[in-house]
Amino acid sequence: MSLVVFGQPADGVIQTAYVVEEIRKAIANWVRDLRVGPWFLIDRFAGVEPLYRGAPSHAESAIAMSFAGHMNIELIQPLNDAPSVYWDTIRKRGYGFHHWGVATPSFEGDLDKYKLRGYELAFLARVPTGGRVAYMDASNELAGMVELIELGAGFDTAFGRFYAATIGWDGKDPIRPFV
Repeated sequence: MSLVVFGQPADGVIQTAYVVEEIRKAIANWVRDLRVGPWFLIDRFAGVEPLYRGAPSHAESAIAMSFAGHMNIELIQPLNDAPSVYWDTIRKRGYGFHHWGVATPSFEGDLDKYKLRGYELAFLARVPTGGRVAYMDASNELAGMVELIELGAGFDTAFGRFYAATIGWDGKDPIRPFV
């Protein structure tokens, strides 16, 4: 079995993600109550050429990432009222769990597999690591979305850096720049 740089399967769940009302407060709670950190923060993220349910997206969010063991944790705060996969969940169930991130070395093939299962492509964009992400709306069957995360490009470098920072973390500098 092939593994990503932080030890999860290269074709399996590597991330759990949550939509939050206020990202810095959420980070503080995760640090204080769960001892998860440090967090790597992107203050404003929209993606490159983002599509929400087939149309250009104007949604922006703040995103923070850290690790709990070998699992990547992502916190997401919508920053505007533009339609988005995040507002879909918040309006349906409120803040909290949003999606599982699934690594994929075969982005197009896995995208087709999820579509054949009847899951709608809710969001598609390029991301800072140089890869692509696709949110598949699986909320009727799995109680959340599935984000396909393309491996390659700068994935190992970025996620490897985040993971390494969490090992033996001393609690200092809980919020760090993503780049």
